Amino acid sequence: MAVTRIFDLLDRYKNNLIKDAALAGKSNGKWVKYSTEDYINYSCNFSYGLLELGLKKGDKIATISSNCPEWNFVDMGMSQIGVVHVPIYPTISAEEHKYILNHCEAKLIILSDKIIYSKLKTIIEETPNLKKVYSFNDIENVSSWREIIELGKKNKNKYSDTLEKIKSEINENDILTLIYTSGTTGTPKGVMLSHKNILSNSIAVTKHQLVTSDEIVLSFLPLCHVYERMMNYHYQYKGIGIYYSENLGAIADDILEIKPFGFNTVPRLLEKIYAKVIAKGKSLPFLKKILFFWAVNLTTQFDFNNKNLWHKIQLIIADKLIYKQFRKALGGNIKLIVCGGSSLQVKLAKFFWASKIPILEGYGLTEASPVISVNHLTGPGNIKIGTVGPILEGVEVKIAHDGEILCKGPNIMQGYYKDPDYTKEIIDSEGWLHTGDIGIIEDNKFLKITDRKKEIFKTSGGKYIAPQLIENLFKESYFIDQVMVVGENEKFASALISPNFNNLQYWANKHKIDFKNNAELLVFPKVIARFQKEVDKYNKILGSTEQIKRFKLVNDEWTPQSGELSQTLKLKRKVIYKKYDSLLKEIYFYQN
Repeated sequence: MAVTRIFDLLDRYKNNLIKDAALAGKSNGKWVKYSTEDYINYSCNFSYGLLELGLKKGDKIATISSNCPEWNFVDMGMSQIGVVHVPIYPTISAEEHKYILNHCEAKLIILSDKIIYSKLKTIIEETPNLKKVYSFNDIENVSSWREIIELGKKNKNKYSDTLEKIKSEINENDILTLIYTSGTTGTPKGVMLSHKNILSNSIAVTKHQLVTSDEIVLSFLPLCHVYERMMNYHYQYKGIGIYYSENLGAIADDILEIKPFGFNTVPRLLEKIYAKVIAKGKSLPFLKKILFFWAVNLTTQFDFNNKNLWHKIQLIIADKLIYKQFRKALGGNIKLIVCGGSSLQVKLAKFFWASKIPILEGYGLTEASPVISVNHLTGPGNIKIGTVGPILEGVEVKIAHDGEILCKGPNIMQGYYKDPDYTKEIIDSEGWLHTGDIGIIEDNKFLKITDRKKEIFKTSGGKYIAPQLIENLFKESYFIDQVMVVGENEKFASALISPNFNNLQYWANKHKIDFKNNAELLVFPKVIARFQKEVDKYNKILGSTEQIKRFKLVNDEWTPQSGELSQTLKLKRKVIYKKYDSLLKEIYFYQN
């Protein structure tokens, strides 16, 4: 049958993809599995329950939750009656929660746990359209989401025909969801995505996934983000079992336990995996350490078109001695990792590919549901490291005169909720979405992102600088966790550097530097000299105007929770500029 609306996935399950474990989540340390029949029943009962509560097409329900199978039941239950799902990050600020809940006029909230409820309790009282709050987990004085399920069971006969009638009247262009972009600046924008928008992406990428319904995947990126959500529907379309990690801290154990075929991730996680691998190698005995880093250094020469026989032989030896241990640490069954959200370092891509762990980097944005391009495994010539792959089938891309990537297709959003003026700024009269990213097409096929349009700046000498390229280069350093390039309207480029404190502390201990805390560590002349050595190394690769002339080390790890990164781990430049204003003044010798 044709799948044109999200809830058509349930009929596809019923007719073609009966599974004992369509979805699974952990409870008290054990996996709880839900069959396709469970999925369908929970979803329909949730729909009946919402109808009994008086919810109707166009109403909004917000979920503020970690990943779990139950998220799918309420998501699908909403979609069947035309209720618009508004998934919200649990980790954003209270002010952002308040804004979004009021802006979308949420009628109900379904949250996951007591911590989130405590954070939102005051805000809930200031949300006038809100009728009630429910929770997936048991919270004192908060209704359980199961009350809606039970209400639905009691009223199944009353609403079974009504539900079928409502479903028949929902078309592919109706709004499925509002996804508020976390953004790096400004007020969150509610992106209106239809059934067609997301499904066009979910179905298009099936042609790139060489995986059968017998496999399972691990899901840990937030389902409130369009990337994981679209892939969530994609897995359901393919009939792949989806296991949800309770939290990021459980990922490693979950991978070893269920041995998934693959997972979706962002570069930051791969950077952390790589850092742990390197740290482990540094702790090995002398001879093993030499062998280990020989194998790691060998990965830097990886190239799909490398025909050097000696290099191939070395890779085979390294695989038997070292790389197979990397794969074992990732469950031993990983055949595919899809990576997006921000730029992946070439060094990391080569490391994983050489280790026979395929990394498929893609590109997109919320307004495009989200995928615009992606590397894939269907035949030779569809992967190029350092690019975000060929354009997705059904999607059009062109590069504007100023280098901006423009996109058109069935995946392009319906617009920003309650903001037609800004919608017109982003989508032009010909239907092209202006992504805000700068890029080029390599080999007439592969899209490559070079920077963010709004982040490119001029020095006082009139030279343009694309900071993202420089930042990604410097993040290859063993000592650098995050870096932000600055220098707009200044004579030269500089940088704020957030060190990789674990690696730095290891190095400091090795060099007998006695320190009490990170703040004290960063002022040691030896430490500053070590970072200067790193800066000098990467400056050699850059043009004279791009080189980092000065830098300051910051005593903070940049995270979404502390505010320097967005939920998709992009730099919030305005926040960082404001937070480190005094350091920036020191760099450029400004006087108060």
